[in-house]
Amino acid sequence: MAKKAPRRTAERILEAALDLFNRFGEPNVSTTLVAGELNISPGNLYYHYPAKDELINRLYSQYEAELDELLHASEGVHDVEDAWFFMHSLFELLWRYRFLYRDLNDLLSNNRHLETQFQLVLQKKAAAIRTLLAGLDAAGHLGIDPREVDTLAQSMVVVLTYWLSYEYVRNPREALEPAHAQSALMRGAHHTLHLMAPYLAPEQRRHLLTLSSAYERDDLALAA
Repeated sequence: MAKKAPRRTAERILEAALDLFNRFGEPNVSTTLVAGELNISPGNLYYHYPAKDELINRLYSQYEAELDELLHASEGVHDVEDAWFFMHSLFELLWRYRFLYRDLNDLLSNNRHLETQFQLVLQKKAAAIRTLLAGLDAAGHLGIDPREVDTLAQSMVVVLTYWLSYEYVRNPREALEPAHAQSALMRGAHHTLHLMAPYLAPEQRRHLLTLSSAYERDDLALAA
């Protein structure tokens, strides 16, 4: 069996930076700490990423590419089951790059690239949610005045964008630790999707409640 090629130093630096940013928050992680985690010299790190912002921007580019691919899946949402899977997948992606959301205000105030690009992310999320709602409507599962669609989509994007911050405020010491990931993701998907519950056809609303009940049982089991 052929041996796998060793990971390039630049890739290892990105992986270590993402892990540290997620664990401790981007403002609390220096490039020196990232280098120390990999047992390389700061000069070696600076050779690949001359500034901390370059690390952040590269990680953001990875996130944006994965997000763009995932958002296209909104075109395949035709019922509540599809919507639940889509939303949970979206929250899983947010969790993998949670430092962006945990420290969003700091990042936007200090990084001009993110300040402009994140506005586009919000627009893309809103467009994907509108596509999701249109798919449910076309399948006869949603009854909503067209004038309310954009407001509902924007409200769902707000919950998506700030859910992990809310989790952090609820439990600053533990909320963003890996052991609590599943509960945080399920709660996020649960609350985001329930914003459209008043507009769902009765059968689909009952199915959403069934999915929610299963989530609540899982959440209690994890908390026990």
